[in-house]
Amino acid sequence: MSILISGRRAAAGSLAATIMLLVACGGATSKPETTAAPAPTPEPRSEPAVPAKRPTAPRTEHRATPAASAASEAQAIAIVVNPHTSVNNVSFDELRRLFMGDQQFWHDHSKVTLLVRAPTARERSIVLERIYHMDEERFHEYWIGKMFRAEVAGGPKIVYSTDMALNLVEAIRGSITFVPASAVTSGVKVLRIDGKLPSDPGYPLK
Repeated sequence: MSILISGRRAAAGSLAATIMLLVACGGATSKPETTAAPAPTPEPRSEPAVPAKRPTAPRTEHRATPAASAASEAQAIAIVVNPHTSVNNVSFDELRRLFMGDQQFWHDHSKVTLLVRAPTARERSIVLERIYHMDEERFHEYWIGKMFRAEVAGGPKIVYSTDMALNLVEAIRGSITFVPASAVTSGVKVLRIDGKLPSDPGYPLK
C-alpha cells in the first residue's frame, strides 16, 4: 500500500514538473506573434507632359530667280508689228483702240492690218480677256456689228499658227498681231506697252 501511494506521488510530481515547464516556455498552444506589413508607399503623381514647341522657321523673302523670269517671259504675249512700222511704244489704251478697230491708221498714215489667231489658241484667249474684255461670242458679235454699221471695211484677218502670223506680219506693211514672246523672230518688231517689254515686271499681257 505504501508503495502504491509513493508511486502516485512520484507520478503527480512528474506531471506538475511537466506543466511548469510548458508554462515557462510560453505554452505549446501559444501562437507566434505576427508583424504587420509596412503600408505601401504611394507613387508620386506625374504631371502631364507639355509638348515642346516646334521651332519656327525664319521667314524668307521670295525673289524671282532668272529661271522664273525666263518662264514668265515665255508665257507672256508679245505684240509684234511689221519692222517698217514707225511706232515702237504704245499705251495700253492705244493698243486697245488698234485691236478694237477704232484706230485704223498708224501715225505715219499707213493702214493698220489686224491679224488675229484662230479660236482655241492660248494667246487668243489672253487677248480676248485682257484687251477686248469679251468672250468668243461677244467678239464675233462686236465685229459683225462694226461691219454692219460700216465702221470698218472688214474684220480681223484670221491666222492659224504662230509661224503664219509671224510670216504675214513680216510681209505686210502696217500689220500687227500677237504671238508668244518665246516665239518672236528677228523679222518682226516687238512693241513696248506703256514702255514695258514682255520680259519686264508689270508687263500687262502675262
